[in-house]
Amino acid sequence: MVLGFFRSEDGLDEVSVDIQSMLNDARHSFDLAMSAVLAGADPDAVLEEVRNTDRRINDAEQEVRRRLLVHAAVRGSGDIDSVLSFLILSRKIERIGDQAKNILDLGIEGVNLVGAADAPELRERHDEISASFETAMGVLAEDPAVDPAAFRSQMHRLIHEFESRLRELMHSTEPANEAVPRALLFRYLKRTVANLAGVTSDLAAPTDSDKEFEDLDE
Repeated sequence: MVLGFFRSEDGLDEVSVDIQSMLNDARHSFDLAMSAVLAGADPDAVLEEVRNTDRRINDAEQEVRRRLLVHAAVRGSGDIDSVLSFLILSRKIERIGDQAKNILDLGIEGVNLVGAADAPELRERHDEISASFETAMGVLAEDPAVDPAAFRSQMHRLIHEFESRLRELMHSTEPANEAVPRALLFRYLKRTVANLAGVTSDLAAPTDSDKEFEDLDE
């Protein structure tokens, strides 16, 4: 079941706006963090913006929880599935923001892949994941132009690709200062994608969440 996030008649439209804002901010942080690793941006120059964006995400998550508490108190258990779904969504988006901070930390530690042999491929993956935030929003909004199954298949492909790259690096003979930063980057990218996939998962029964992405987004 798609949740119909932007239907005002469910009484949760304000929460929907908060969720949309969180997802947009998470994309902003992700793009900034990746620019520090792949585009030569000064990590210190983007650090404050990432921190400010992360604070907005955290504040929005708290506001979502507050609104849902009020909603549940007024409406009772009738909307419990929607309430739990929104709680899960807000948590997953908050985790995406955490992965952006992890990626930025790589840049702060001096990781710079601008001139690396695989930089073009990594930039393609960044562009694909960044665009996926907008696609995820289309899935949540039930945009008829967006195919949820195709989106989930894309996320599966990316997750498996990053897992494969991680396994390769475990057996790599490359110097540690080349293999380790890439392994960490692929780990953070996999977690980002897993949470994006989780945001658009079938949450008709939130207490029985999507097992495919469990353990991938921590």
